[in-house]
Amino acid sequence: MFRTALRNVFAHKARLLMTVLAVMLGVAFVSGTLVFTNTISDALQNSSAKGFDHVDVAVTAEYQDSEGDKVGEVPELTRAHLDESAKVPGAASAVGVVSGFTAVADKDGDLIGDGWSTKGGNYWGEKDPRYPLTAGHAPKGAGEILIDSETAKRTGYGVGDTVRMSVDGPVLGPKVVGVFTTDDGNVAAGGSLTLFDTATAQKLFGKAGTFDEIDVRAKAGVTQAALKAQLDRALPKDLVETTTGKELADDQAETIASSMSGMKQGLLVFAGIALFVGTFIIANTFTMLVAQRTRELALMRAVGASRRQVTRSVLIEAFVVGVVAAVTGLLAGIGIGAGLRAMMGSLGAVVPEGPLVISPGTIVAALVVGVLVTMLAAWLPGRRAAKIPPVAAMSSVHAKATTKSLVLRNTLGALVSAAGVAVVLWATSMSGSDGQAPMAMGAVLLIIGVFILTPLLSRPLIAAAAPVLRVFGISGKLARQNSVRNPRRTAATASALMIGLTLITGMTVMAGSLQKSIDKMASASIKADYVVSMANGNYLSPDVAKTLAATDGVGAISPLRTAESRIGGETEYLTGVTGSTIGELTDLKVEQGTFEVGGDKVAVDADTAQDHGWKAGSTFTAAYEDGAKQKLTVAGVYEGNDMIRGIMVDLANVSPHQSDPVDMQVMVKMSDGTSAASKDSLEQALDTNPAIKIQDKKDISNEIAKMFTLMLNMLYGLLAMAVIVAVLGVINTLAMSVFERSQEIGMLRAIGLDRRGIKRMVRLESLVISLFGGVLGIGLGVFFGWAAGELMGTSMPTYELVMPWGRMGVFLLLAAAVGVLAALWPARRAARLNTLQAIKAE
Repeated sequence: MFRTALRNVFAHKARLLMTVLAVMLGVAFVSGTLVFTNTISDALQNSSAKGFDHVDVAVTAEYQDSEGDKVGEVPELTRAHLDESAKVPGAASAVGVVSGFTAVADKDGDLIGDGWSTKGGNYWGEKDPRYPLTAGHAPKGAGEILIDSETAKRTGYGVGDTVRMSVDGPVLGPKVVGVFTTDDGNVAAGGSLTLFDTATAQKLFGKAGTFDEIDVRAKAGVTQAALKAQLDRALPKDLVETTTGKELADDQAETIASSMSGMKQGLLVFAGIALFVGTFIIANTFTMLVAQRTRELALMRAVGASRRQVTRSVLIEAFVVGVVAAVTGLLAGIGIGAGLRAMMGSLGAVVPEGPLVISPGTIVAALVVGVLVTMLAAWLPGRRAAKIPPVAAMSSVHAKATTKSLVLRNTLGALVSAAGVAVVLWATSMSGSDGQAPMAMGAVLLIIGVFILTPLLSRPLIAAAAPVLRVFGISGKLARQNSVRNPRRTAATASALMIGLTLITGMTVMAGSLQKSIDKMASASIKADYVVSMANGNYLSPDVAKTLAATDGVGAISPLRTAESRIGGETEYLTGVTGSTIGELTDLKVEQGTFEVGGDKVAVDADTAQDHGWKAGSTFTAAYEDGAKQKLTVAGVYEGNDMIRGIMVDLANVSPHQSDPVDMQVMVKMSDGTSAASKDSLEQALDTNPAIKIQDKKDISNEIAKMFTLMLNMLYGLLAMAVIVAVLGVINTLAMSVFERSQEIGMLRAIGLDRRGIKRMVRLESLVISLFGGVLGIGLGVFFGWAAGELMGTSMPTYELVMPWGRMGVFLLLAAAVGVLAALWPARRAARLNTLQAIKAE
């Protein structure tokens, strides 16, 4: 039986090729994902570990929790703490560290790095061991800075150049006096690091005379644990926390691994989809191969082969195919992993240097996935073949499914589909994340149920295409009959395409609806002409609002300032606004009372009011950052959203109690409305600062649209793998169907159907099957998109379902294109069959 199985594999090389390709693509995606994420993670971890080479123990301030009316705070690390750290017996040196956001513009005026990793820090003394200089000297005073060597390479800056930069708003123009090297992983990943002398860094980052961290080096022979114990005894335990360099490196490695885990899981999900689609092709292929060998298997049963041996022979074939596909998929995946890393570099996302990581786990995963998927998909056809009685197989009475089996299948499909719809509808009534798991479960049940029902659905849906197919004469009629001749085969072929289009359509519906909802939210709640904020989402300096207020053409202005407070023993963040102008800049729906902010009157969003049990006229006491208290009255309750929410308090109440006030953003209304000239005047007032963005409603909408478009394009690219596998499935099914119907095609040729008619028949059959899968996929995708929208709508009042008719039309055309392309080779093969030889075929 083993030799027979191997002989069958080699006898059907061409027929099994598509199956090998389908499994290979899925395995390549899995192994490529593992190679890529492991390589990037390993490179980042090695790079970050080097960054802690100069730290044996780090001393940081420990956050003091809020208690009663006291607002939580981070105690300051002072020079006294630094001196104490340097004096412990095991310390060789102690360095005070200061850091913060620092935006540096390149020579074209654009922000260097991606914003979040654009940082600044302090250079300690004349020779800081953390940052070896490659050129120049240590910075001295506010007018001198150092830049990292990677930034120098990317921008062309060198010693003596003047750069434009900003920390929290105002533009500065220091001179580059030196270039240094660093093992900072953020720099290696495309960010930038700017260094000042310590006094300047403390002043710029609002930490005059204090430090964010103290890095202590141990003397020779002193372990990190011993140094940590000495520091714990010397420093106040309730105010500071000590961490060894090894712990810091381990924590950083864990953080990197965690961040890469999300990417890995996302990519593996799409690899799983491709493999899932591939199972239909494998099952279809082996079903047809077994059907073609029915008499051969029956003869083997008649001469003594058991059912188990027949099933085993089919599984051996699947094992051989799976091994070949897994090995080739692994090799292709290694290439994909290397290609993805190179692609990141070409897109500007720089990653640290390091070897390509091909772990044993990746090799095992590729082999196990490839072999298991193939054998599981082939098991059912093999088992079905083994159950056919030899006499029945000889007389072909087994060829058609019995009425009982069809009724059982349709009943099971209806029940599973109904359960899926019920669970999805139940999930839509939930709120937020509570409904995500039930909705995913319902979606899986519904897809499985529709797959089971697909043979039943194929007849009426394909029959609907009959009027169009009649235009093509006898070829069209034959194509329709061939499409429904074997509903199970048609269902398995169409289902592969159905799954891919279900996901693509569902995501398109969701993305378009979210885009519309956020646009509506912005236009409905903001009357300001412009919103000013930092490019990386950091806080703005209050000087920005002052500068804009003094700019010609500005009619009304208000910052949105964050202020921590204690209300009823709990931490609550207030939003400081200019009470006299906030009404002109926003258009929020008021549910109770009046929208009034000023004096002791505040406006509260509905969710916060509900949490505290407030309504219009309610009073409460807020304890500010410095401990001062004020009794406030809720003048009105408004409907908040993701852009504007919280307790709005007049700046006159908040600002006097803040030691370091910062703004989230600034709203500006111009006297003459929006225009290119008005925007230009605001940019000029802020000295064309690359770290600050000035956006009108259209800019905000475009930024959101850009984000959704990028996300969708990435998802389309990932799901393209499933579509490619589906194309292979259609080709495979048609090719084997042509082989199976060789005698029939020969008879058609003999009675007058020319080669062009044969080609047209096969192409139309492929087109009908593909469009059938496309219609099912788009229908399911619309349903899932609607359901997901209903779930999101519970937390987004402006959510509105948007049907992307244009894109759905494109998807349907894509399904048609799949059918046309997939039929090219099978149609050509059918047309080239020798008539006499085909008629003689058995």
